[in-house]
Parts: sequence; C-alpha cells; structure tokens
Amino acid sequence: MIARIWHGAVPREKGEQYLEKMRTIALPDYQGTPGNHGAYCLYRVDGDLAHFEMLTFWKDVDAIKGFAGEDFQKARYYDFDDAFLIEKEPLVRHFETYQS
Repeated sequence: MIARIWHGAVPREKGEQYLEKMRTIALPDYQGTPGNHGAYCLYRVDGDLAHFEMLTFWKDVDAIKGFAGEDFQKARYYDFDDAFLIEKEPLVRHFETYQS
C-alpha cells in the first residue's frame, strides 16, 4: 500500500471554510476513486495560517494515477483552491507503508 501526503496552507480566517470543502468535496472524491483505501484530512492552526495535510492510502501507483493523472507525483487541485491557498505546492510525497 502507498501513502500519499499533500500539504496546503490557507489564511487562518479561511481555515474553517476550507476544512468544510475538504470534508464535503475532497474526502468523498478521494474515497470514491477505485483503489483508495482511506482518506484523512489533518488540520491545525499555527499563528496566522491553517495547515492541511491530506493523508490518503492507495492500493498501488495505478490507483493513484486514477486519481491524480499520469504524472502522479504532481499535486491535484480543485477549482476552489485558488480562493483559499496561499500557494499551490507542485508536488506531493509518497511512502510505502508497512505494518506488523
């Protein structure tokens, strides 16, 4: 299984609105993609910024490509992101997952 982690930051005053978008649009989108094995939105406020980490789990690289496209290392953004994010980070991080 592969973990995919995306990070984004929004101004603190937009944090709750963005969280609602993540809960109602992004999470169902991730979870509805074949090969997705879980999706979590991590949220914290630090000073003037609200930080988001989308932690998702995938069967394999092909499943990630079904969500993100052929260049699966690139971040995928939604139409509403420009109204919230302070910057659009170009890449995500991927990790092989293991458990005992």
